Amino acid sequence: MTELFNEAKMLQDELVEMRRTLHRNPEIGMDLPKTMAFTKQKLKALGLKPEVVGQSGLTVTIGEGDKCFLIRGDMDALPIKEESGEPFSSENENMHACGHDFHTTMLYGAAKLLKAHEAELPGKVKLMFQPGEEILAGAKAMVAEGILENPKVDAAMMIHVFPGLPIKSGTVLVPEAGPFASTSDWFEIKIQGKGGHAATPEKSINPLTVMSHIHLALHALEAREISMYDQAVISTTIMNGGVVDNAIPDTAYMKGSIRTFDQEVRNFIFKRIPEIAEGVARAFGATVDAKIIEGCPTVAVDGEVTEDLREALTEAFPGEVTSPKACGMDKLGGSEDFSYVTQEVPSTMLLLASGHSDEYPYFVHHPKVIFDEEVLSKGAAVYTISAMEWLKKHS
Repeated sequence: MTELFNEAKMLQDELVEMRRTLHRNPEIGMDLPKTMAFTKQKLKALGLKPEVVGQSGLTVTIGEGDKCFLIRGDMDALPIKEESGEPFSSENENMHACGHDFHTTMLYGAAKLLKAHEAELPGKVKLMFQPGEEILAGAKAMVAEGILENPKVDAAMMIHVFPGLPIKSGTVLVPEAGPFASTSDWFEIKIQGKGGHAATPEKSINPLTVMSHIHLALHALEAREISMYDQAVISTTIMNGGVVDNAIPDTAYMKGSIRTFDQEVRNFIFKRIPEIAEGVARAFGATVDAKIIEGCPTVAVDGEVTEDLREALTEAFPGEVTSPKACGMDKLGGSEDFSYVTQEVPSTMLLLASGHSDEYPYFVHHPKVIFDEEVLSKGAAVYTISAMEWLKKHS
């Protein structure tokens, strides 16, 4: 394992160059033609035969044997205008503000290491280069397209880089078993009132008043109808209505986010939001169209896979592996559509601290966020060692 990490370090310059190329040319959603073509070309240059999965996904399998371990890296960016000031900043209106350029590059680095050690693999490693994580569509689509079959995947893992954690850059964070990253869903409520003149509100049904009461009632749902032993967040993030100051509008619109870690709590919220919206609207004489838009389930961390990787990585990187609890994170409030893989096969999700631990003000999804490129080779090694050691233990 020490030799593998040393080999990974030898790739550092190539990985930095690849990451910067991806960073300059970020693409969003499910349509990643340049990213996919570039990554595919790099994989082919290693003598591999990448296959397209769905619209912009890629997969390649390395090794032979009965068992198959999947490692995943996402490739899409965000529709954010970059303000980092980096000399290799984005050349368009998008930005790799969540580190997916790191994930793609580290997974490529793992491909190069695994190919070099293919004869030593006691099984197969399947690499999953995924689009559309930010819109929670890519993993679901690739699972539907058969990424977990032919060869059938027995276990899986992913890495996410994070800057700004109160811990040394390059530290690997391995979670405990159970739900880790939250679900991500949305509610959307359209309110139909009765417009009129602002001077005669008694002749109108003000949808803005209805919307305000629904907003407050949803906060009461979160605070008073969900047990303190459960965890959930309901955040109203969009409220629209009205165009002039002397007219009561006819309609209003609100939308927001739902996060939790428990399917029963999730189902309860799905049921109660429309009930509350309809009840409040009825009290004011208005009507509503309340919808729940399902995003993705929670990331289910498998205990056995996680402990296998914790043991291997602790041996490979003594003193550089810990739990997210060391950073004050029992669970991750953000969502991750790798959850669609975790629902099908035993899986785990690792975090890699990527710099700026001393009161760094910018986190992922910020236009000024900067990641530590020194962790690129470390991430490639973590992917590789995780796959090889899991296969050795289970083949």
